Amino acid sequence: MTQIASQIDVRTIAPRDRHPLIFSTFRALAPGQALELVNDHDPKPLYFQFEAQMTGEFAWDYLEEGPDTWRVAITRVRAAHGAGSCCGSCG
Repeated sequence: MTQIASQIDVRTIAPRDRHPLIFSTFRALAPGQALELVNDHDPKPLYFQFEAQMTGEFAWDYLEEGPDTWRVAITRVRAAHGAGSCCGSCG
C-alpha cells in the first residue's frame, strides 16, 4: 500500500517555484512513499517531465480528476540509479 508522505498544494505556490519543489520533495521520498499533488488543472505536463527525467522511478495515480481540483499520488517505486546499492549494470 502506498504511504502518502507529503502533500503539496501548488495552487498556493508561485508557478516558477512549483516544479523545483515537487521534484526535490519527490527525490526525498523512500521507495513506497508518495507525494500527493493538489492542483487546479490536470498536471499532465508534469507527468511528461517525470517520464523524461525519472523513467521507471515513479507511479502516477489520479486520486481526483477535476473539474476544479485535481489530486495525483506520485509514488517513488524505486530509488534513482546510483542511489544506495549498485544494481550491477554499471560495469
